Amino acid sequence: MRVILADDSTLLHEGLVRLLAEEGHEVVAAVGDGAALVEAVALHPDVDAVVVDVRMPPTHTDEGLRAALEIRRAHPGIGVLVLSQYVEKRYATELLTSEDGGAGVGYLLKDRVVEVDEFLDALERVAAGRAAFDPEVVRRLLARSTHTDPLGRLTPRERDVLDAMAQGHANTAIAERLHVSRSAVEKHINAIFDKLELPASSGYSRRVLAVLRYLGS
Repeated sequence: MRVILADDSTLLHEGLVRLLAEEGHEVVAAVGDGAALVEAVALHPDVDAVVVDVRMPPTHTDEGLRAALEIRRAHPGIGVLVLSQYVEKRYATELLTSEDGGAGVGYLLKDRVVEVDEFLDALERVAAGRAAFDPEVVRRLLARSTHTDPLGRLTPRERDVLDAMAQGHANTAIAERLHVSRSAVEKHINAIFDKLELPASSGYSRRVLAVLRYLGS
């Protein structure tokens, strides 16, 4: 993959450059703020993905997120993997509810970067146009009261399947994670669509709508 990095932490910055190079990927640019990231993408619009910190100079609030959303609007074919020190529900939800419905975007906690296989898997997924959300981020987003949760009709196994969907896993990967057959996963997903009253004729991806309903409940 050809990747652009954006992070103002020198240690993380250099570590990711070295890691990606060792894995055979090309880091075409490495910058330290959101504006520089947008400029780098404009110069290299053929990159596969960008990795960006949520908080960067000058205000260290949401510059990285703003840059990520701008890149997704201007270059929807580029995958965006956002890194954050903490679970910030508003930012994760904003990524998932962007115009592209969360396709090609990911949100990982920085601690997950040390899990090299998980980080690389997430980066490959967003570069391929799929979603990749940290399990802890999903867990926090789903910490809701069951009697106010419209998803309360789902069985525990259906919630497990939807949780995996929210992380961006495809049906085959969900089957492997839950140790069930792919056909069983498909049956659970169809049951989820029925219980959430998501008709096939809605004109939108029922999978995306189910995840958005799950995270927004």
